[in-house]
Amino acid sequence: MTTISYPPKPSPGDRIAVISPGAGLPGLFPRPFELGLERLREVYGLVPVEYPTTRRMGASPKERADDIHAAFADPDVRAVIASIGGDDQITVLPYLDRELIRANPKPFFGMSDNTNLLMYLRNTGIVGYHGATVMTALGRPVAMDELTAESLRAALFTSGAYELRPADRWNDVNRDWADPATFEAEPETRPGTGWTWVNPERVIEGRSWGGCLEILGWLLMADREIARDPGEYDGGVLLLETSEELPSGEEVFRTLRNMGERGLLQRFSALLMGRAKTWSFERPNSPQEAARYAAEQREAVLRAMRAYAPGTTIVFDVDFGHTDPQLVIPYGGLVRVDGPARRITVTY
Repeated sequence: MTTISYPPKPSPGDRIAVISPGAGLPGLFPRPFELGLERLREVYGLVPVEYPTTRRMGASPKERADDIHAAFADPDVRAVIASIGGDDQITVLPYLDRELIRANPKPFFGMSDNTNLLMYLRNTGIVGYHGATVMTALGRPVAMDELTAESLRAALFTSGAYELRPADRWNDVNRDWADPATFEAEPETRPGTGWTWVNPERVIEGRSWGGCLEILGWLLMADREIARDPGEYDGGVLLLETSEELPSGEEVFRTLRNMGERGLLQRFSALLMGRAKTWSFERPNSPQEAARYAAEQREAVLRAMRAYAPGTTIVFDVDFGHTDPQLVIPYGGLVRVDGPARRITVTY
């Protein structure tokens, strides 16, 4: 079993590495990136440090790995945050030096394609943080969401228990980053619906694992960073959420079915399912279509869990992943799911 520990936390005034291990999208969309950097400086009092590939599209996997190494090895850098996700970070993993990173543990913040690096860090013995990339959470037009900002502050600077709470309002419809008008008004939000609980009879506390479902599926297919002994995950809390690619309910079911056939799904005592992303530029769903899509995804998850892990405690619509607000969840850290009290507490 891997021994996992929390890395030392930064303090206001410290340097934070800003890297693009997935894609150099800050070079294409500088406005949300610059806004995110400004908030790292002004809201959190940190000093962002960029690297050669941070704003460069088309950087090779090795070049991006070199930036990861430089960020972790620099003793003056106290934390690392991804600019955004991407779709080929899995190709970076073979170039990483596990011993270098293990010798220089630091908090890493990222989501989506950064599931790759979060899982790598967990296997290296380092707790990471799922959420809060620079261009999405920090670069939100006009202002960060209050829940996001509060959660990120606690994850960055504090240690100990932090209780999550459902969003009063939320949004998953994006606007064009290339349009200056996008940044003149906050995103339109919808009333929150709270969390939905299944099998809420128990109190569970375990270490988290999972991430973006599509990336997790790719890692499973490549057989990369997945524990050889499924017992590594016994009693843990599974985190799952889906991206703007809007995988069909059947695709979600099949990925979970394959996890069940591999003996993984039934190892976890609880599943936190992030609020489904229901809109994309390619599929601009109406509110009715979005609700139908979310319902199909929920049924797909329930279908798989009934088949392979019927007693697992499940919480749907937790505000993490490709949604706004975006709560930060410790990856490999402790998560407490209190079904009778309907409470979720993470340890930062």
